[in-house]
Amino acid sequence: MEGAGAVLFDVAGTVFSDALQARIWSLAAAMKTLPGVSEAVPGMNNLMIVFDPLAVAPETVERRLLDAWTAGDTAEIAGRLIEIAVDYGGAGGEDLPDFAARLGLDVEEVVRRHTAPTYSVAAVGAMPGFVYLSGLDPTLTMPRRALPRMSAPVGSVMIGGAQAGIMPVTAPTGWHILGLTDTVLFDPAAEVPVLCRPGDRIRFVARSLTR
Repeated sequence: MEGAGAVLFDVAGTVFSDALQARIWSLAAAMKTLPGVSEAVPGMNNLMIVFDPLAVAPETVERRLLDAWTAGDTAEIAGRLIEIAVDYGGAGGEDLPDFAARLGLDVEEVVRRHTAPTYSVAAVGAMPGFVYLSGLDPTLTMPRRALPRMSAPVGSVMIGGAQAGIMPVTAPTGWHILGLTDTVLFDPAAEVPVLCRPGDRIRFVARSLTR
């Protein structure tokens, strides 16, 4: 998909693939070396390339994308392991009781399954610092809320479909809120405004559980 000064390279299927995402990260790194490219932004099994059409022709960008993808390189990304302490349930995790009931689980089991995996930061986007996390236990998959919440507080730890995420700012969302963390994902005044980068790994740690 192409626009004036941008190309979206999309390999997403019906199910997210960690292997394809690793190739997307490598493709992003390769595309950043092309003169005229200003940004290479990984999404979920896709990549947005932003470029100056006066400095590089769209055809050149597309050809480089296809050549690099065909080469099939997957570079190792030395991501960090970040632990996120979460207070589950209560006022900060108001969806947890209903979420557990709809799955036929008790809240303790939902928390156990949510904290068991090591998640991968597949992409950062949608809003500054928002992390799309792969690795969710498939038994916790649930469609987004039919009626989105108009204001989810910063630090909300959530599930939407087959993905886990954390709210970096207060904003509307249709995801299910299970808990709250005080870990800061986005600080516009910091030298590095966002905490997480694609390829980082995240472990959720249950600090408390309120039924």
